[in-house]
Amino acid sequence: MSATRAHYDVVIAGGGLAGLCLALQLKAQSAEIQVLVLERRAHPVAEATHKVGESTVEIGAHYLQHTLGLSEHLKTRQLKKFGFRFFFSEGRRDIDQVTEVGASRLLSTPAYQVDRGILENFLAEEAVARGVEFLDRTTVREIDLATAGAASAVTPAQHRIHWKRDGQSHQTEARWLVDASGRASLLKRKLDLAEANAHKVNAVWFRIAERIEIDTWSDCAHWQQRCEPAARWLSTNHLCGTGYWAWMIPLSSGSHSIGIVADERRHPLESINSFEKAMDWLQVHQPRLFDALDSRRALLQDFAFLRNFSYGCKQVFSADRWAITGEAGLFLDPYYSPGTDFIAISNTYICDLIARDRSGQRLSAHSELYGQLYQSFYQSTLALYQDQYDLFGDPEVMPVKIIWDYAYYWGVLAQIYFQGRLTDLSAMSRLRDELALCQELNKAVQILLRAWSPQSRRRNPATMLDHAALPWFADLNRDLSIPLDDGGFLQRIQQSTLLLRQLAQETLERARLDAPDIDGTDLARLIGDAPVGATALLFARPA
Repeated sequence: MSATRAHYDVVIAGGGLAGLCLALQLKAQSAEIQVLVLERRAHPVAEATHKVGESTVEIGAHYLQHTLGLSEHLKTRQLKKFGFRFFFSEGRRDIDQVTEVGASRLLSTPAYQVDRGILENFLAEEAVARGVEFLDRTTVREIDLATAGAASAVTPAQHRIHWKRDGQSHQTEARWLVDASGRASLLKRKLDLAEANAHKVNAVWFRIAERIEIDTWSDCAHWQQRCEPAARWLSTNHLCGTGYWAWMIPLSSGSHSIGIVADERRHPLESINSFEKAMDWLQVHQPRLFDALDSRRALLQDFAFLRNFSYGCKQVFSADRWAITGEAGLFLDPYYSPGTDFIAISNTYICDLIARDRSGQRLSAHSELYGQLYQSFYQSTLALYQDQYDLFGDPEVMPVKIIWDYAYYWGVLAQIYFQGRLTDLSAMSRLRDELALCQELNKAVQILLRAWSPQSRRRNPATMLDHAALPWFADLNRDLSIPLDDGGFLQRIQQSTLLLRQLAQETLERARLDAPDIDGTDLARLIGDAPVGATALLFARPA
């Protein structure tokens, strides 16, 4: 099969999660738009072992459910996630005797564990059903971009894409070209847009063809009854230690995804870059997970690793009718699972630019502003990870960090997305001061946490710090799905700004209990005269 036409409105180079979601979103926006997706892999792809990146959070889940209309697929073919869960289990087998952080019940706004093979096979089928032309086993050989400035021409020049399929060479023209090629990064390489960041972390992962049920790791009835339902295995479980974390993610196919993400300075990639090395490493650092896997070695389905996986991109949207989405542009870190979130954000900006172009509008101002906003979201989220991995084994500081990181995500970025305000430049302009303050608060709190941890007592009591027991926290999650008018949205961001100031104040006070001389001058300046003390936002300090 070859493309059925010589010219398309949009050609998407890459038919993975980012590219297929974009194709569906474009078709939902305009049924008449002609979209061609060129995918390197053969379809259908393998289940369980197709790609890593199985955990979604609230923005990504909302995007899949509501923007793309995939609720039925998520509910029937994927697994509803029991939130994030964290155990400070470095060197421990007694999982019931360490601090656990997570919710005892499902919170209101759903997220999902997705088997990428099952999902991407479904997306490809759905795209074809909605009128997208989808070609697998296709290699993009060359891209000739339209000359700069063509976006303002009456008859704009076309991008030309050269590709091969089944040994045959083809050529297609497109008004818009979107690079969704993943780490192949076709446009980023062509245009020299690669941008390194200072987050130097590696990852290894593998899948086991059997469910790993963390709920069976203790016979303690009290521990088992902490959660309702008693299904911790449905969480994205984080087993945490200094300089690393290990994930456990269930897949609807019955397999379980296991990963280790580690700071190179603490745990070099060479110590974990094969299955046998990873198992030896787990035996030392997370022995209870080692025990669960040791008898299942024969069920290993795959093994892969990535060195220095985090990176940025100088530009992702252009008025010259090209764009970059997904990992073809930038990638942060799998901790907190932001990958699908950033696909949702970039695809929404791309769809808006394409719609503006199709209605005859100029693109320069919007493409530049959307790029600035996207980079701002990237930088703000990067601050959650960069130079923070030494904190991950700290059972006293990390529960505070986790609460802060959730509050920042749900209170700011998730509000912008859920309320459909990503492209509302008027609202973003009116909230410029609040958003800038939230960003500065986030940076200052991350610095404070980093300074506090070397002096914290690192107490690790056998307790569960239950997010569902914090009323304000559960309410922040629940309120994401409540639609707001213009005034309500502005008020919500203002409330979130106040909440973050109060939470930052309480975090500073908590840090000073361990480190009285800690320098909180910059953070205190940002907090200002926020009313504090009326409500305790953090968990009680461990005894």
